[in-house]
Amino acid sequence: MSRLLSTPISVFALAALSGGAMFAQSFTGTWQGALKIPQAPNGELRIVLKISTAANDKLAGEFYTIDQSSPGIPATLTASGSTIKMTVERINATYEGKMAPDGKTVSGTFNQGAALHLDFTRATPETAWTIPEPPPPPKAMDPKADPSFDVATIKPSDPNRPGWGLGRDQEGIFHTQNTTVADLARYAFTAHLKQLIGLPAWAETEKFDVLGKPDMPGFSTTPQMRTMVRKLLVERFSLAYHKEKKEIPVYAVTVAKGGPKIQPETQPLPGPAFGGAPQRGFQGRSATMAEFASIMQSQFMDLPVVDQTGLGDTRYTFILKFTPDPTMHGFGGTFDAQTPAPAADDAPPDLFSAMVQQLGLRLQKAKAAVDVIVIDKIEKPSAN
Repeated sequence: MSRLLSTPISVFALAALSGGAMFAQSFTGTWQGALKIPQAPNGELRIVLKISTAANDKLAGEFYTIDQSSPGIPATLTASGSTIKMTVERINATYEGKMAPDGKTVSGTFNQGAALHLDFTRATPETAWTIPEPPPPPKAMDPKADPSFDVATIKPSDPNRPGWGLGRDQEGIFHTQNTTVADLARYAFTAHLKQLIGLPAWAETEKFDVLGKPDMPGFSTTPQMRTMVRKLLVERFSLAYHKEKKEIPVYAVTVAKGGPKIQPETQPLPGPAFGGAPQRGFQGRSATMAEFASIMQSQFMDLPVVDQTGLGDTRYTFILKFTPDPTMHGFGGTFDAQTPAPAADDAPPDLFSAMVQQLGLRLQKAKAAVDVIVIDKIEKPSAN
């Protein structure tokens, strides 16, 4: 779930790739504006953009979403005449605007899958908004701890509420939206649906919202959170199961010829974050290749996906743009339901080509011995 409202951000340099010193100087200063977003506090998200002139008359700056108390987002910026363009790769967003003749405002469009009007006004010392200090990083849970949910609520999802989600907030509280028991089991066991044997039909259709607060302080690791969800399934859904090892068809992720093209994350998070429609760019933030394989198998592929890259526990941040196969499903629904298909001339390559071209990784069919989870018993959830 990689959205502007929940994406952690960091300081960056904005590089002007075109435009001379005259144009670069005209854009220097502090700019501020607000995106109209209904789910944001007060219906808007305030943005501050600080631009200065760096070496070689290029632009440098910082971009803040100040209602989130976040540091700057890495981005690139170009200026040509009165037009400025910005790409915010970490959140897969773009902005293009035009400066007014008086140099006091820039009017344009911010796009993160949906086009939103965004006007910037040049700030003065008297009108500039205060940029709050970012919150300290969450304290990690003891990696040797064996946590459970101290408090957990499970309720049927609102059928009128769109979207899908499964993750943790900044305080380490687990929450889901419109998730099935099959979704929970796939997460808990790091398994593909084909690795879950014996699920009843309702486990793949009835949807629940889950909230779970760990019984000890700190931000849990992903394996610790998976353990807590397994315990939840046992305690609240009466899950009984056993494991078997079987050699079955899979997709194997390996390093392509020429080596990986992805770069290690310089500011790794305690756990990974994923989101975005493939046509616009599916983003992985602070993810190991094993975690990337896990999300690929749970969200996109018709077979389990196995990490065979040998890249270990290194965490990477990347964006993968591809045209999904019609049989694939994205977060909470089909891709067609999430975003219109791009024009043929603009369509990104298929997944297998995109993996090689953009990430330096290869995805191909193979056979591998994997764990199969045999469901001996499971029931609808007990009352809260």
